[in-house]
Amino acid sequence: MERIHYAGDSLLTGTEIARALLDYASALAKNEESATVDVPVRHADGTVGRANFLIGPASQLVSESESSPFDELTDPALVDLLSHEADKLRPPRPISAVAEPDADLGGMDDL
Repeated sequence: MERIHYAGDSLLTGTEIARALLDYASALAKNEESATVDVPVRHADGTVGRANFLIGPASQLVSESESSPFDELTDPALVDLLSHEADKLRPPRPISAVAEPDADLGGMDDL
């Protein structure tokens, strides 16, 4: 689990969720954009709730690992969405191809 410190408060959520949220916040900040994100959080009594984060250039998020007697919160669809949105904001990366040996050409022994 990860505790996210935000705006003078803190909320407990799943590790992958917290990491995806911070990654998305970083990508938004670099593009001087903002967004609201709804994430699942674990309350002190163990119940699950939701929290809305406004993230962007002025966001000051800190995440720290924390042990919890409760199950890890997961939301694969949210993590995928945040990762996808963060990737869309990043500059394109060059694609490099590694040439595979052509099996039909044979090896050096054939010369």
